[in-house]
Amino acid sequence: MRSRIKLDLTELMRLPGLSGHEDRVRRAIAAKLSAAGVDSRTDRLGNLIASFAGTGPAVMLFTHMDQLGFVVRKIDADGLSRIERLGGVPERALASQAVTLATARGDIPGIIANKSHHATSPDEKYTVLKTPDLYVDTGHRTKAEAEEAGIRIGTPVTYHAQVLDLAGDRIAGTAIDDRAGCAVLIEIARALATRRRGPPVHLVFSVQEEFNLRGAVVAAQALRPDIAIQLDLMLATDTPDMAERGEMRLGGGPGMSLYSFHGRGTLNGVIPHPALVQLVETTAAQEGIDLQRSAQTGILTDLSYVQLVGEGVASLDLGFAMRYSHSSLELCDLNDLEQLTQLILAALPRITPEFDLTRR
Repeated sequence: MRSRIKLDLTELMRLPGLSGHEDRVRRAIAAKLSAAGVDSRTDRLGNLIASFAGTGPAVMLFTHMDQLGFVVRKIDADGLSRIERLGGVPERALASQAVTLATARGDIPGIIANKSHHATSPDEKYTVLKTPDLYVDTGHRTKAEAEEAGIRIGTPVTYHAQVLDLAGDRIAGTAIDDRAGCAVLIEIARALATRRRGPPVHLVFSVQEEFNLRGAVVAAQALRPDIAIQLDLMLATDTPDMAERGEMRLGGGPGMSLYSFHGRGTLNGVIPHPALVQLVETTAAQEGIDLQRSAQTGILTDLSYVQLVGEGVASLDLGFAMRYSHSSLELCDLNDLEQLTQLILAALPRITPEFDLTRR
């Protein structure tokens, strides 16, 4: 299982898939599902959905395909491209980053420029440039050259894809958030293809999470699940700069969020349904899986909006510890991904027709 998850994760991290431009990622996932004998369909927004019949409360198990990045907003006369952020890109980590511009004529490499060190003043050495002041250098000498190559206003720009095998079972790469969730969901699909019992399950690979967190809402409105379980990163707190924020560590097992809240620009978050919390805690204990707990502000997932569909959806965030979120290289532990898969596969059969979602 771990080797399959690693292979899927590695292959998916190498594909650019900015929010609203997830097509290559979706096609790759659909091909993997098809190879496992799983049929899938795509809605108008681009969500990829695979459904499995069953009895009992319907479960929507989902994760997002897209990644954050930029779009080209202007091409200067000298061929340099100006960009706008799409998603929570950390500006302090952008200068000198390699990027990929995905055009209709093919992928174009570029770099986010960094002023030559020898020409920077003392003040400039400690200043973080904002995105409107940055530009991407693709080597083209004129605007006409850049346009001839396929660069246009609106061209998606993402971090240049990288994958690094680190010590043990740790892996670093581009868009581990949330291609790791996608790899877990693909492995779950393989298991569900041959299962004999369990609730109705809809696997959803959602779009535009990094843009506005609402791509998955379209799928939820169509599927009308009773239960929604979302898979995403959880902030690892096992480095010196994060030690005071919690107790999530790489290699410590899958994580469960007990509280999330984001107050910048929106008031939303998830306080999980108690029946689902008990389900996961009991399953983890019986299966001998170490379960980590997370409670964070500054975190928001698309489950925050899915939970409000229809008459309300019983909701829970599950995930894996990840370091360096939204940077060009993020880091996770494959053991956590494997155990997250095992935890979900063990929990799903416990959602029987008698499973009680009544609030008490």
